[in-house]
Amino acid sequence: MRFIGLKTCDTCRKALKALEAAGYDVQVTDVRADGLTDAEIEQIVEKFPAKAINKASTTWRGLSDAEKESDPKGLLRAHPTLMKRPVLIGDEWTIGWDKATQAKWLGA
Repeated sequence: MRFIGLKTCDTCRKALKALEAAGYDVQVTDVRADGLTDAEIEQIVEKFPAKAINKASTTWRGLSDAEKESDPKGLLRAHPTLMKRPVLIGDEWTIGWDKATQAKWLGA
């Protein structure tokens, strides 16, 4: 399983710990340390058009109104930590760590 997140994110740490405890072999990509390729950004925005950007983040609040209106792909290229986290890639793709995502990967 591929895990795209942020090592300093509490939600990512909880998700990673739970996935490893469930027996997943997790390959982690840290968006700050490792960055995202253009192809990864394209796929994330294509699969999660309304959810790709975390509009509750400190980074988002620091953007100008003009920046907030710009293309999500460009925003993620300039500010990879704006990505809603984590993105999990296995037999399918999920974003975030809500109850539905946890049920999908960890079972009921």
